[in-house]
Amino acid sequence: MAASPFLRPSPTDGATLIDGKAMANALTREVSEAVAELVAKGAPVPGLAVVLVGNDPASEIYVKNKAIQTHRAGMRSFMHMLPESTTQAELMALVSVLNADPQVQGILVQLPLPPHIDPVVVTNAIHPDKDVDGLGVVNTGRLALGMKNGLVPCTPLGCLMLLQAVQADMTGRQALVIGASNLVGKPMAQLLLQQNCTVTVAHVHTRNLPEICREADIVVVATGKPRLVEGSWIKPGATVIDVGITRLPQPDGRSRLVGDVNFPEVEKVAGYLTPVPGGVGPMTIACLLLNTLKAARLQKKAGREGEEGAEQDLGSGI
Repeated sequence: MAASPFLRPSPTDGATLIDGKAMANALTREVSEAVAELVAKGAPVPGLAVVLVGNDPASEIYVKNKAIQTHRAGMRSFMHMLPESTTQAELMALVSVLNADPQVQGILVQLPLPPHIDPVVVTNAIHPDKDVDGLGVVNTGRLALGMKNGLVPCTPLGCLMLLQAVQADMTGRQALVIGASNLVGKPMAQLLLQQNCTVTVAHVHTRNLPEICREADIVVVATGKPRLVEGSWIKPGATVIDVGITRLPQPDGRSRLVGDVNFPEVEKVAGYLTPVPGGVGPMTIACLLLNTLKAARLQKKAGREGEEGAEQDLGSGI
């Protein structure tokens, strides 16, 4: 296997770390160059509209970071900050306006939404070619069928790219996805199947989960349960992608970000491991930019050129 610029040795001589931050920076530069090329051919500057309902502090920080990265990639950012009292009908009306807006090529409604709003209904109201979160039923179906014109959920797409930094050809590998959410687990399983892996989907209620985990060459963990996966669960040399991120209080009164794996223990056993932070998180935002570019290509009014552009690789492996 050729050396990857996104792999770096662990300071403790444990697992090789997969540098999601470095990969995200490289992908953002690649997207920026492709945006400039697209605009030079007469297409409008791609625009990403992000909608946040309520005032959750963590979501506000995340949304503002998305805006910064969108501008960094040479694209327009449209922010819609709505009060907690926003009704589902009002949110649906905004989505309808954004669907029709030629300046907006991508629409993302930040989850979670307040309890009185149905996220499935809202997500499926977004035009499939502007659904940069890839969560609508049309894009879910496109992913299941392996269609090139689908928009893939950003976090699983980023996870796949991190895995490809370790091994481009994953044919025949035993892959375990712990977590079966629509946002990460299910689409991740689909992506791994398309890489010719043998895929098992598990969750926190799976019986004999440690034993199942020890059989896997690839483990992707996305449960929201901090430090769930212990070092004793991991097959020596396995590749582990940690999607989880939780802020835990420390004895000194500070807090610390941790993942879904017990990093110090897993690092001793795994061959490759994503850190938290600095692993999957940066790649999620970079893949959002990639999806916005792909959405712009899908909507480009230039005959077959736009469709062909939508299928270009840009390092995504899709």
